[in-house]
Amino acid sequence: MKYLECKPLEKLKAFVENVDVGDYTVEGKMEAYSCKLAGTDKKLSRSLDQEVEASVSVSPPRLLSASPVGPLTEAGSRRTLIYLILTLNHIYPDYDFSLLRAHNFSKETGPETVKGNVETLLIEMARAWISENGKDSAFTESLWTAIDEVISLYESSTDIYSYNPEYESDPFGEDGYIWSFNYFFYNKKMKRILYFSCRAKSKVYESSEEDV
Repeated sequence: MKYLECKPLEKLKAFVENVDVGDYTVEGKMEAYSCKLAGTDKKLSRSLDQEVEASVSVSPPRLLSASPVGPLTEAGSRRTLIYLILTLNHIYPDYDFSLLRAHNFSKETGPETVKGNVETLLIEMARAWISENGKDSAFTESLWTAIDEVISLYESSTDIYSYNPEYESDPFGEDGYIWSFNYFFYNKKMKRILYFSCRAKSKVYESSEEDV
């Protein structure tokens, strides 16, 4: 996986990193990767493919057909799963996601559902954006325009996945967070993934930590 410098994302990426919205702080990540594999990614990809393929042979057909990335008997579906895992490994290098499997992810029904969830959770962040950039620049419009420029959001070749956190073994399981979301926008034709995640940390928890 190769990290991509994407001009449309630069301003948004810097903004969502840490936004104080009053009772909590939003911490966001927005990164794009090429799905071209090399070096350690290539080795891990081969290893993961073998492990998933081996598990397929002993899994009930019902579970295989229910996979969010498609039938795991097909190489393309396994490849999608591996791209999702490798993306998480790159973005959160202090954690190891190589044990994740298809059930740890969900496939979203489409862009509109995702947009509705993101915009609801980021209402306060949108206000902070206006304070910083003026009323002529709407946060959600800037956000979806940039994502579309990078990943072609509305093309039929773009699928959207979300990660179902394990909580005990990943960054979404840390104490003090009141909500989070994470989405992978995967364009098969472009062989590119854009990852967008935000989580909200309670200031009450932060202050109680400082008092200890």
